[in-house]
Amino acid sequence: MTDHTDHTGTSRPGTDRPTRRALVVRGGWEGHSPIEATDLFLPFLRHHGFHVTTAEELEVYEDAELLASTDLIVQCWTMGELTRKECANLVAAVHAGTGFAGWHGGVIDSFRGDLDYQLLTGGQFLMHPPEFSTHRIDPVDTFADHPVIAGLGAFEVHTEQYWVATDPLNDVLATTTFEADEILPRPVGIPAVWTRRRGLGRVFVSTIGHKPDDFDVPGVRAITERGMLWASR
Repeated sequence: MTDHTDHTGTSRPGTDRPTRRALVVRGGWEGHSPIEATDLFLPFLRHHGFHVTTAEELEVYEDAELLASTDLIVQCWTMGELTRKECANLVAAVHAGTGFAGWHGGVIDSFRGDLDYQLLTGGQFLMHPPEFSTHRIDPVDTFADHPVIAGLGAFEVHTEQYWVATDPLNDVLATTTFEADEILPRPVGIPAVWTRRRGLGRVFVSTIGHKPDDFDVPGVRAITERGMLWASR
């Protein structure tokens, strides 16, 4: 059975009920703390007028009507597999205007054998160094006015640094640099935050967020919160 939990949203001034609906899909590998991490953002979403539903089973993606009526899907589900129907419903909902957002392995280390899902997210995790590292996240000047990164400067994080393969249609908003070593012949800039369009829908991805305290870094928190709002219908 799919576990649906409703969280009452905060109405905007002059309204009797929340103006938008968010679905938070969380589970999979526990190493990414899917419940604890997503719980950090439920008050934020309610504050911004969302009625929030959480689901801890992928079967929620079988409900095409629910997905179509949802303005924002936030996913934190590492590994796992989608059925053909679940993936088709998710892709169709985003194509029709439902926003899709997530971070780290909860969105780009998910359903790795599903090419339609990879085309939705625009990227896939390939590797990270064996230990946490202190590394810099650099906003891209070309998108300095983008609402997800506007006014933010470079900042450092101490966490996993993701090496990812990405789609050329992504708008890369921030990068991280892997320095040259015995394997890499030269420094390489890798996308760390991006947005993309899928039909009428918007997709936001951040590679940062292996552990809940990553979101204590103001830049990480701001990018994640802004990214969810940007992606929402």
